[in-house]
Amino acid sequence: MYAIIQTGGKQYKVAVGDEVLVEKLDVEVDTEVTFDVLLVADGENITVGTPVVDGVKATGKVLEQGKGKKVIVFRYKPKKNIRKKRGHRQPYTRVEITAIG
Repeated sequence: MYAIIQTGGKQYKVAVGDEVLVEKLDVEVDTEVTFDVLLVADGENITVGTPVVDGVKATGKVLEQGKGKKVIVFRYKPKKNIRKKRGHRQPYTRVEITAIG
């Protein structure tokens, strides 16, 4: 059984026991979170929501809050001696899916 959930403007294919890195959620570690389910597949049966499946939620446990690897952004204009170097680390939340339904 798997489901398609939506959070942070993105969609993720999850099953029970999966660990997913999602956009940063404003919750504490070891708390339960729920996600809207867009699609549920259980063997032969597939249920597609409009836009979400009624009565079905995916719950998960927050494992950690963290930051991704650093991405270097380097901008320059040739022959003008203009250079800008910046770094960026995207914050994320690691969630373990505990139940679907």
